[in-house]
Amino acid sequence: MMEKASQRRQPGRTLARVLALLAVGVFVGGMAANAQDFDRDWDQHFRPGNLVVSRSVYDNKASNVQVGTVLPPNCASTQGGCSASTGAPYNGLYPYVWNNDVYDGSFGITSKILLDQITPYGWLINTLEVPNSSQRSNTSARDQLVTSFSSKSELALNLSTDGRYLTFMGYVAPVDALDVSNSNTPGEIDTTNPVGVNYYRAVAQVDREGKFHFTETNAYSGNNGRAAILNNISGGDFFYTAGNAGNGGNPQPAGILLGAGAQIIDPLEELESVQAPAEPTPVSSFSITELTGVTKADKLGKDDNFRGMTIFNNALYYSKGSGSNGVNTVYFVDTTGTACPTGAGLPSASAVLPSSPLAYNPSTLLTKGLPNNMCVLAGFPSVPNKNLTTVTSFPFGIWFANASMVYVADEGDGYTGGTDLYTHAAAQTTAGLQKWVFNSTTQKWTLAYALQTGLKLGVPYTVSGYPTGTNAATSLPWAPARDGLRNLTGRVDEWGKVTILAVTSTVSGNGDTGADPNRLVAIEDLLSNTDATVAAQEEFHTIREAGFGEVLRGVSFTPGTELARGRW
Repeated sequence: MMEKASQRRQPGRTLARVLALLAVGVFVGGMAANAQDFDRDWDQHFRPGNLVVSRSVYDNKASNVQVGTVLPPNCASTQGGCSASTGAPYNGLYPYVWNNDVYDGSFGITSKILLDQITPYGWLINTLEVPNSSQRSNTSARDQLVTSFSSKSELALNLSTDGRYLTFMGYVAPVDALDVSNSNTPGEIDTTNPVGVNYYRAVAQVDREGKFHFTETNAYSGNNGRAAILNNISGGDFFYTAGNAGNGGNPQPAGILLGAGAQIIDPLEELESVQAPAEPTPVSSFSITELTGVTKADKLGKDDNFRGMTIFNNALYYSKGSGSNGVNTVYFVDTTGTACPTGAGLPSASAVLPSSPLAYNPSTLLTKGLPNNMCVLAGFPSVPNKNLTTVTSFPFGIWFANASMVYVADEGDGYTGGTDLYTHAAAQTTAGLQKWVFNSTTQKWTLAYALQTGLKLGVPYTVSGYPTGTNAATSLPWAPARDGLRNLTGRVDEWGKVTILAVTSTVSGNGDTGADPNRLVAIEDLLSNTDATVAAQEEFHTIREAGFGEVLRGVSFTPGTELARGRW
């Protein structure tokens, strides 16, 4: 049955949808008295208590890709070589352009980044466009940042540790550039990477006034940076970031190994055009050999394919949910060196957040890799992907409600292997929003339930202007359907009600499902509940919808929200 989408990016008007968001609404109303002085400056772009959603819009021009163009760009000059002599089979028109992914595994096109400020009920207040080359006032000498439109793991939004800044990652490149998400960075060239162009990755920092600052990095060469958090309390002034690196052969160069996974980056003060980022500085690393009984390591750097990240109680957490190596699970950085002698454990009560790069031996980097200082969070999956017949865990966003309750977004397995893609998505039992509860007796986290009601996994929906029927390039239906959740945020009200907002993942017959228009959804959960039967009565509601040529990526509360609430 096809679900019909409501008006593009407009909130629902049903009573149930409003009720589902009351926890956020109560929070906003309750903090008003504490925020009177803070809120008098009405010319601020972001106002406390609202939400920010990162959105990208594809520049829908046929000329973006010429049929027959040999890809990846400048591939003939690399050891990786070109995809095929026949060239790209599709031009740049959306959504058919993403069928080029079948021809070029590195295919992507950069697009502008938009930050939509919305009310907790989904109404659009304003939009802040991140500086980019499509703006007439912008030149190559001025700061700019873009995303790769079809790269679904990008543009997570996180507040700084003091709550004053919003951070995310992108590329220092023009709009409509090809294959940037798999390009090398200028300082870390892998000659076996078939993409023969080089672009810096960068962390964006934006304040309540809507002012941007960017810090370039050589990390994530060959792949993408996905999330960033600014630690700027207790004397700190640096970013933690999550991502992946490498798009070439093995063994990978030293710079690729150093620039993967979890990084710590010092902010650069200059304009992008004069910044000179140094070698990547990893802050942590994990290897499956840390786990009891695992003796054979994966290829170096392959276990650190991180996506989501968060900070809670002086611990830095990461998630891994894709790739055939490593473990799809939730990790934390062990700064004590004693938390996980068997590869899994719990953060020490005396732990502090990391403040310096991970020390390593350059002479053994290419043979032994980085030293390991990460642990699987006790109770979460700890079996290497290669040892599983079927991988069923795909964690993405992480949000702690308190010290004993954590919500994890599971994006689903992304199956597009046949015409059963919809029924396959619908049959998943752990995709969606997982609630994990800490058991103080066993000293482990346990999965209480996965919230799915109203998420409509595997139910195809319509998008105005989108093609119908079957995509000839994939022999699968064009219509997208929800497969799970990616980035998320949440709030707990004074009555113990939790409101979670999350961005959906999709399956479809699109050549790249990351280009599917997706949704922002919300659900209310009782914090104290651990009964799956009770939880099944709670329901997701759609509060924001991407339209034709659009995607939603990250969600966060606005800079200053916690400050106004009186947390600091």
